[in-house]
Amino acid sequence: MSSHRSLQAFTKRTATPQCLYHRPRIQPQSQWPQACITKSRSLATVSNGSVAPPVTQDSTSKKGPTAMVFMNMGGPSTTDEVGGFLSRLFADADLIPLGPLQNYLGPLISRRRTPKIKKQYADIGGGSPIRKWSEYQASEMCKILDQTNPESAPHKPYVAFRYAEPLTEQMYAQLLEDGFGKGRGGRAVAFTQYPQYSCSTTGSSLNELWKWRQRMESPSRNPNLTSVEAEGSIKWSVIDRWPTHPGLVDAFAKNIETALQSYPEDVRDSVVLLYSAHSLPMSVVNRGDPYPAEVAATVWAVQQRLGHRNPYRLCWQSQVGPSAWLGAQTSDTVNNFVKKGQKDLLLIPIAFTSDHIETLFEIDLEVIHEANELGADGRVRRAESLNGSPTFIKALADLAGTHLTNNEVCSRQMGLRCPGCKSEKCLAQKQFFMGQGEQNNAAVTL
Repeated sequence: MSSHRSLQAFTKRTATPQCLYHRPRIQPQSQWPQACITKSRSLATVSNGSVAPPVTQDSTSKKGPTAMVFMNMGGPSTTDEVGGFLSRLFADADLIPLGPLQNYLGPLISRRRTPKIKKQYADIGGGSPIRKWSEYQASEMCKILDQTNPESAPHKPYVAFRYAEPLTEQMYAQLLEDGFGKGRGGRAVAFTQYPQYSCSTTGSSLNELWKWRQRMESPSRNPNLTSVEAEGSIKWSVIDRWPTHPGLVDAFAKNIETALQSYPEDVRDSVVLLYSAHSLPMSVVNRGDPYPAEVAATVWAVQQRLGHRNPYRLCWQSQVGPSAWLGAQTSDTVNNFVKKGQKDLLLIPIAFTSDHIETLFEIDLEVIHEANELGADGRVRRAESLNGSPTFIKALADLAGTHLTNNEVCSRQMGLRCPGCKSEKCLAQKQFFMGQGEQNNAAVTL
């Protein structure tokens, strides 16, 4: 849930703390993986050990090309993009329901908060690194897929952010420009980068994707389309959740094991692991949102992989506003442990696939700084985010490769709305995506 952290500051009026103990993990551009800066492809090693050039984008296989679209909330890459980011964020009633005054209150709140949020992004290096990491992860995954799944090659990487560039409509326009749709057909996979499903993240992103598909490729919404263009629209499928995929679990576990090595050996097994995920309003939880259960499933799978050597708790960060939210809150949990004398704590961002403002500002510059002020003496630390982890990227390729090979449309859970959901938009979106291909997993839409 990678851009929610900025929400917390919308309701707080405290000054930004200055951390003297824990520096944010922002790498200078010169240290970013080359794929973050250029579009060049490197040679890949195939199963027999030889080196073969990757499939080029102008050579089409039997079922290719295939668009692989990474969906996420996104974040402003520069401080100049903060205003637009906040405006779009507060306009989304799926994420921040403001009632009938949404169109008035949203712009008002975003304008008032822009200066403060700009300061926060300045404190973590001048912007969010999520776009760089998303583009890198998608590009590297597609290189692997070109080798492991040649029947659907070439695989073209795309990123669609909900609130920051590249926006969903920009991505869709690029798909059409690149030869997908408009009578030419082609397959695209909407690959959520929220491993655990929530209506406020994956659901919102899919609602936005469905909206722009209707505007750009549906004759009922776009009367300028010819019959040929309408019949040859893009065929979509969805990777909508993957909370316990073995590769994801292994990637988290390896980063935790690396971080534990920084503690003295005599205390290493007594370090308390605090898995931190973005919280949800209890109104959303009580509606039946699957997110809390799926986050807990990820945590349990990681603990199993680690052999349950360390005690652990799951906590929740970034509560917004005065209403009831899912707890316990990460900051309160850390402070309470430190006050009780348990200073050896390791924070793990369990619902995020790369660094962003929630890790670099909220955890590094607020939670850890406050813990040190209470006497933690630098013993409260954070495991590295997944970012460019080869294990994680391999997991992405495995997920996508299986999805393509099995000709999947979505998971069996995709069609079920929350028991308390009354959104017709959500229902229409699910019906659309589930009707885009042969459904072999007995999924139903309710």
